[in-house]
Amino acid sequence: MKSRHALPLALITIVVGALTAASMLLIDWYPDQASEQAPRVDHLLWFLMICSAVIFTGVTAVLIYCAWRFRVPEDDESEGPPNHGNTRLEIIWTVIPILLLVVVAVWAVKVQLDNEAVAADQTAISVTARQFVWEFDYPGTNVQSGDLRVPVGKQVRLDMRSPDVIHSFWVPEIRFKQDVVPGRTTHMIFDPTKVGTYPIICAELCGAGHGLMRGRLIVMPQAEYDAWLNQAKQQVAAPPANAPAPAATPGG
Repeated sequence: MKSRHALPLALITIVVGALTAASMLLIDWYPDQASEQAPRVDHLLWFLMICSAVIFTGVTAVLIYCAWRFRVPEDDESEGPPNHGNTRLEIIWTVIPILLLVVVAVWAVKVQLDNEAVAADQTAISVTARQFVWEFDYPGTNVQSGDLRVPVGKQVRLDMRSPDVIHSFWVPEIRFKQDVVPGRTTHMIFDPTKVGTYPIICAELCGAGHGLMRGRLIVMPQAEYDAWLNQAKQQVAAPPANAPAPAATPGG
């Protein structure tokens, strides 16, 4: 490349690259990481963003430079010289996307397999998604709640069903979203790593009340989770406070 093209193109590339990098670094793109799976997903997404930023910077810099350097007078309506292409460039911009696609595909498969690895010990919870609420049942306990409570540091398996329309279970902090489909049981596993309360969002348009279909994921220390579950079991087993007393039997 001739020096008269190299210097201005390099300056434009630096400016565009700096603006692109600033938009990546100054904006908080991702929510907190609250699961073992989240860092794996974020690393892959950051790789994709960096590759996209590099490609965007290069293409934008060339477009800006060409639009400035090779502009023609307003009254010039002549045709440009014929261009039969550049074989070297065509090979480069074909091979690079293929290599990137292979790398991303292999990486994505590995992330998927690692994220779906089943632990020996799980907390199983049944999820019912209905217009426009989430219901969580803890098998073997008769406990049902409107919030999803799980212990930290232990893998959770969600078995999800819907009696009406398609919903989608999404907690941004655990980086998973799973559709809940009528007539099918869908599953999700995640390993919570951070105590806290996180929003559960329905990410599939499910009717007029879709925007109100929210819930909470409450990640608790194991001891607090056990205490809450035991208390909930006792409340389910106890008779209602206003229940009538049993009738006296004759001769009692």
